[in-house]
Order: sequence, then structure tokens, then C-alpha cells
Amino acid sequence: MKRSVAILTVVTATFLALAVSLSSAQKDGVPAWKKGPNVYAELEKAPKKAVNRHNPMESDPDAVAAGANLFDQHCAECHGEMAEGARKGPSLRADPVQQATPGTLFWILTNGVVRRGMPVWSKLPEPQRWQLVSYLKSLTPAQKTAP
Repeated sequence: MKRSVAILTVVTATFLALAVSLSSAQKDGVPAWKKGPNVYAELEKAPKKAVNRHNPMESDPDAVAAGANLFDQHCAECHGEMAEGARKGPSLRADPVQQATPGTLFWILTNGVVRRGMPVWSKLPEPQRWQLVSYLKSLTPAQKTAP
């Protein structure tokens, strides 16, 4: 019983600390993902084997549309309806994402970026993850703005 209470206390304290840090990070109007080191750095951590993977749905004419539907269901809430970035997640139209290999994007989808709030999508069937990759690679890159 004492052990259960201790565990519950630790979990509650951790949750409260996380909630406070998230709420304070969003009070200044700057999305939490824009703070700190390069938000796209995780792409560079993909192992070579993953980077070199080929998208088996690359030539499937329906893959982009299916990926768009999956994006609307699972990703738009954080990355914006047009993948332009939103309060919780960065733009997926940015150069680092658009220049990443399909295998790298698949690896990120599979493993998530949990410490930045992106869930692990490994339970999503592999063909659906590849459809998401097809959709992401179909996006028009972000427009560069003049300084």
C-alpha cells in the first residue's frame, strides 16, 4: 500500500511539473516547438539503414490521397491543416522535412519525437505510414520570406 501511494505521488508530481512547464511555455504566444534547439534535428538521427529505405507506395496513385486523409485524422491537430506548423508542431513544408528521404520520414513516424510531444506511430500499419510519407513528400515546400 505504501509503495502504491509513493508511486502515485511521484507520478502526480511529474504530471504537475510537466503541466506547469507546458503552460508557461505557451503563455508568451510562442509555440513550444519553436523554443530550444533545432526542431528538425531529430531527422539527422535516423540510422543509415532507415535513411536508405525506399517508399513501396511511391508509385501508388492513391497513396497521396490516402496519406492526406490520415494526416487530417492524426497529424493536422499539431502540424496545422496545411502542414504549415501550428501551436504544437513544426511545419512539415520546411526544407529539412522536404529534403529528408522517405525512409527518414518513415523512421520519424515510426519512432516519434516523444520528448517534443510527437507520438510514436508504430501501431499505425506500415502501409499507412508509407501513405503519410507519400503525402508529406507531395507537399509544396514553404515559401521563403524576404528579410
